[in-house]
Amino acid sequence: MIKIGAHMPISKGFDRVPQDTVNIGGNSFQIFPHNARSWGAKLPSDEVATKFKREMKKNGIDWENAFCHSGYLINLASPKEDIWQKSVELLKKEVEICRKLGIRYLNIHPGSHLGTGEEEGIDRIVRGLNEVLNNTEGVVILLENVSQKGGNIGYKLEQLKKIRDLVDQKDRVAVTYDTCHGFDSGYDITKKEGVEALLNEIETLFGLERLKMIHLNDSKYPLGAAKDRHERIGSGFIGEEGFAVFFSFKEIQEVPWILETPGGNEEHAEDIKKVFEIIEKFGIEVD
Repeated sequence: MIKIGAHMPISKGFDRVPQDTVNIGGNSFQIFPHNARSWGAKLPSDEVATKFKREMKKNGIDWENAFCHSGYLINLASPKEDIWQKSVELLKKEVEICRKLGIRYLNIHPGSHLGTGEEEGIDRIVRGLNEVLNNTEGVVILLENVSQKGGNIGYKLEQLKKIRDLVDQKDRVAVTYDTCHGFDSGYDITKKEGVEALLNEIETLFGLERLKMIHLNDSKYPLGAAKDRHERIGSGFIGEEGFAVFFSFKEIQEVPWILETPGGNEEHAEDIKKVFEIIEKFGIEVD
């Protein structure tokens, strides 16, 4: 069974997310643990956490298919000490929120070194992750591949491997693959050999069992453009035929697909429908 969903709003409460996910045709979701554009975050109450867990069970959503995404302000690679420290403290709080809600995975962008260089940036990321992981429990941090721009670290999967190799608690670090970011950075998933190369790289660097989520996004710009502009499924440069190639791999089908395409719940419902239309149109076998 395909595990699919979208990044969902929390403006009406965490407890609305499972039902809203089902309403758009999904069985998986991603949420922010707090206002993504704020340094402020607080733990949900016991009542809110209980209601959320009840709705998860009621709507039949597996905990392996539920994800949080860290806030936009966090930058563990920042050379600015105040920003780095605030990032570490906020990430700790996000882990605590995940634990309170019962969510097992917290996705992060590794960060931008802001011109100070990859090596220094990775060192700061590792120090930050160790600070977070050594002072929290349970939740697994997912390192997401990012677009190659603005000093970003993680546009190559081997950069994510460097980070994971240096972290103390490796068992609490896994990966997310974003199709738009990867396409932006030269990973061509529109061709069979491109997907095979990607899967081989993931297996070699991490083991495929460490790929916990796929951010399913089309790209508004061509291969290698480094623009980081998501597009609706089938409407960008990956396109229907490209996604058909990607979807045909069993290794890809086994991982939850989370849409971060433009629009809200209505558009995400349409994009989920489009995914299944592509699967049917191209005769893709699904277990």
